[in-house]
Amino acid sequence: MPASDRAALTAVAAPIADAVRRAGALALEASSKPLKTWTKGHDSPVSEVDIAVDALLKERLTALMPDAGWLSEETEDDPARLAAHRVWIVDPIDGTRAFIAGRSDWTISVALVEAGRPIVAALYAPASEEFFLGVAGAGVTRNGISISATTGEELAGVRVSGPKRFVDEVAAAASDAVVVPRVHSLALRLARVADATLDVAFAGGASHDWDLAAADLLVHEAGGLLTTLEGATLSYNGAVPTHGTLVAAGRARHRAVSRLLRPSDAPMRL
Repeated sequence: MPASDRAALTAVAAPIADAVRRAGALALEASSKPLKTWTKGHDSPVSEVDIAVDALLKERLTALMPDAGWLSEETEDDPARLAAHRVWIVDPIDGTRAFIAGRSDWTISVALVEAGRPIVAALYAPASEEFFLGVAGAGVTRNGISISATTGEELAGVRVSGPKRFVDEVAAAASDAVVVPRVHSLALRLARVADATLDVAFAGGASHDWDLAAADLLVHEAGGLLTTLEGATLSYNGAVPTHGTLVAAGRARHRAVSRLLRPSDAPMRL
């Protein structure tokens, strides 16, 4: 990416971060009060705070870039986004169950996507006061400090988190693997690879663009990979914004885990 493009994205990252911080403050304040909640779809919880945060972010982000499309978990999908050069992909609260239960592992996730890939990402965990910011080609920070994924390809002693069936396979291959309790926010679980808290993280099937896009950029800018088990890079803002099983890790270890878990007849695409 040309230096001028990186500079432009870095400049727009600041107002994006400000909008996400404001949304986080709104959510954190509301979390201490009684919440109106209900369920949608396949027994998925939602709260009035999800809706309020969505509205705040849509107002601020669309004002920042009016021509960008919009894809959010809490907004009715508008097919016009498919023709947009850039699109905002937003999860107002990723980990709503954790939010409702008073846990700390929920986040606000925002990515700006161009040509199917995230170019700016902000992920905020207000309850633990962690703010991740990534810009394509310019690295990633947590609370203003540069972070990077762990290096090496060995599975011995890896810290791993995600759905049990995948974690168990890694643990079977490396008896000293450390199984870390599953993080409720999928975006935060994947970001734990970017900040080296985890060596490997998995996402089960049926995750959505809004769960993944911001964390994807964070992991890649931290020197890691987030792909399918076959090694395919994810593309966002498709007509059906869902994805199958995914693995995140530092680049060398990602190859080792993918070889371990991918179907025997599936070619590696890295």
